[in-house]
Amino acid sequence: MRQVTLKIEIPAKNINKSLMENTQLHIKNMVCNRCITVVKDELEKLGLHVEKINLGEVVLGEHEEEVDRAKIVEALTKHGFQLLDDKKSLIIEKIKTTVIELIHHQEKAGGSNFNFSYLIEEKVGMDYTYLSSLFSTLEGVTLEKYIINQKVEKVKELLVYGELNLSEIAYQMGYSSVQHLSTQFKKVTGLTPSHFKKIKESKRLPLDEV
Repeated sequence: MRQVTLKIEIPAKNINKSLMENTQLHIKNMVCNRCITVVKDELEKLGLHVEKINLGEVVLGEHEEEVDRAKIVEALTKHGFQLLDDKKSLIIEKIKTTVIELIHHQEKAGGSNFNFSYLIEEKVGMDYTYLSSLFSTLEGVTLEKYIINQKVEKVKELLVYGELNLSEIAYQMGYSSVQHLSTQFKKVTGLTPSHFKKIKESKRLPLDEV
């Protein structure tokens, strides 16, 4: 008896479409919740569907070939954001985003004496020694110094709010003592925390300039 083999062909276009992943965007200078709102609004104005958005990262509902990156770049640039494609730049931005989230956007009840090296390594998925070296090379400042600068900016914010005393701020930010906080603060700013509190807002920096 003759065996008959039936061959059913599915259009390649349909297979590819189902296997394609949603578009991921990596964006520089997203440092706060307002940045998230602005980026989301701009992308939606372009008719794009934002499935997920965090600091530095967006997932769109559209596939890559449905996205006009030139229009996205134009829309984001006017707000000071930058679309990233270079691998090393993506790594640096992920490091910065991790540090900013840990220092500025986490509840710190019980103190915030984070093991930054472990958490950065875990988040980025690469050896901390390599990440620290790459950061220093590309940014011109050590990763440790960047973390200290971000902590000092958060201390400035807490001083301006005036809701906590210096002992409470030192505890919240993971400093071993008020003296430790004051010494590091003065080394970075040239001012004591009490002197800064009198000057307040005029000496604070945007997070993307820290």
